[in-house]
Amino acid sequence: MSFLSLFRRHKTFSHGGIFPVEHKELTAGLAIRRLPFAPLMVVPLAQHKGAPAVPLVAVGQEVVRGEPIARAEGHVSVPMHAPATGRVKAIELWPTAEGPRAPAIVIDVYEAASQEVLYQDEVDVMRLTPQAIVDAVKDAGLVGLGGAAFPSHVKLRAPEGKRIHTLLVNGCECEPYLTCDHRVMLEQTDALLRGIRIVLRATGAERALIGIEDNKPDAVAAIATRLVDDPVIRVQAIAAKYPQGAEKMLIESLLDQQIPEGGLPVDLGVAVYNVGTLAQIGDLLPSGRGLIERVVTVSGPGVGKPGNYLVPIGTPVSFVLEQAGVRGDANEVILGGPMMGMTVASLDVPVTKGVSGIVVYARGDQDQQARFVFPCIKCSRCVEACPMHLNPSMLGQLAQKRDYERMESDFHLNQCFECGCCAYVCPSNIPLTQYFRIAKAINRERPVSAE
Repeated sequence: MSFLSLFRRHKTFSHGGIFPVEHKELTAGLAIRRLPFAPLMVVPLAQHKGAPAVPLVAVGQEVVRGEPIARAEGHVSVPMHAPATGRVKAIELWPTAEGPRAPAIVIDVYEAASQEVLYQDEVDVMRLTPQAIVDAVKDAGLVGLGGAAFPSHVKLRAPEGKRIHTLLVNGCECEPYLTCDHRVMLEQTDALLRGIRIVLRATGAERALIGIEDNKPDAVAAIATRLVDDPVIRVQAIAAKYPQGAEKMLIESLLDQQIPEGGLPVDLGVAVYNVGTLAQIGDLLPSGRGLIERVVTVSGPGVGKPGNYLVPIGTPVSFVLEQAGVRGDANEVILGGPMMGMTVASLDVPVTKGVSGIVVYARGDQDQQARFVFPCIKCSRCVEACPMHLNPSMLGQLAQKRDYERMESDFHLNQCFECGCCAYVCPSNIPLTQYFRIAKAINRERPVSAE
């Protein structure tokens, strides 16, 4: 199979999607650079879906880089590891990107602390049983690095009565500005493929399909050259369209299948992993290390030195921006990408495991007209853009009436994964995605009916 054949058919999902300006040229060609340690590290105990981790350390205790400092609480949870050598200054509430303060372990980093990971134990991973691999992934504190931050070990074992036959590898990175996954595919190709083979062993899957948007031909070629004679792992270029990297969209693009409403990928015999997560599995498990750093794209009009930085988990956003040369007129900082990321209210917020990017806008970068919200003109652009076949216009009207229950019962609100396509195309600047987030949060707090 020639490399050109990988690009002849640009597969994609069937409905909706948008083509935002990518801005990836700012960092796509920049190699990953290691960020120095901040003098203070903040490790939140809830960096993942599920139960928060429980501290293993006390205030005043010395910790070394890579040492477990919090244990997992139950099955859907992961431990935390010290990102740097230092002393525990406090265990206290700290600002989060989501808004409310949450418990975190605060570490005073020793001056001249070594980047060497002192806490590790080498393992021959491919000799481990599938269950031992699951345990090792959990012990490493691995979560989905594409943004969801769901504990990685949970998806390795199918529920009773189901089996995983296909591993889908998400290399799309469809958010504007973000290029950390792109660089991982280019610079950590061997670790990525090793991680894929480890997960294939753990799940018992028979094949792996790597989906990469066709705006990254160098990544497709870099991986394809290592898979020429591989009968199990295959790479496929797919159309560059947002939100191609969403789990449901990727499954439709690569397998021509759709997850039923309320279902999960495992219902189709599929497990989906981000390339960054798999590269970490391939890198960390053989050495017995925990997740203490990740690649983060720092970009946007407000950044003087945009790039892809290897950032210790727990580094305050303020320190990252200081290193990246943030402009003095910067006025908006987003964790993640501009489509699905969250604007932070405090730069004291730390980089957590699920943060793939920091996008900074300066004054005057945003369209001033977009600040004004106008009535819906029934143009149907949002309906055409929604990849989930929903009616955002009607959902938005119900949200304005605060009819949140009907949004869920009659218009499938919970099928929305908040991609932002509807708000992006709306000529009236209606903040539809924010409406839907609020509605879902209110519905979650609603008492369950006794019927």
